[in-house]
Amino acid sequence: MALELYSPAFEPNQMIPSQYTCDGADISPPLVWKNIPSGTKSFALIMDDPDAPVGLWIHWVLYNIPAELTSLPENLPKKEIITINGFNLTQGKNSWPRIGYGGPCPPDREHRYFFKLYALKEKTNFSPGLTAKELEQKIQPLIIEKAELMGRYDLKKRRK
Repeated sequence: MALELYSPAFEPNQMIPSQYTCDGADISPPLVWKNIPSGTKSFALIMDDPDAPVGLWIHWVLYNIPAELTSLPENLPKKEIITINGFNLTQGKNSWPRIGYGGPCPPDREHRYFFKLYALKEKTNFSPGLTAKELEQKIQPLIIEKAELMGRYDLKKRRK
């Protein structure tokens, strides 16, 4: 079975609730993954918006996630190092550029938001503050498998 990523907060391909966007509390959603591939030693996560008017917009960069974790709670702190269940995880810079999660905030129309989870064959200990591009270059030779979760958010929701 393939690596699977989902959120208890929204169904795949459906609208992301406003509490996880700039129209709400702008907190990170809970995420859960299963069917972890054999040999996985760590994970990395990137959330992006390919529909942004300026091109690919990065919303979240999270890495050094130990293989022992199979979920992330909502509302992770927006700081370089965060601790979950005794494990330290590292956050990079989004496109604002700030550390941590920055929720959907489409300026023009409905956008798609992709959460991409990478299962890696080595433990990582990358420094805080990497951009998505820097992280992707570092993990490219380490990727065992990738899972995606897509959610949507619409400007029309913001006008209500």
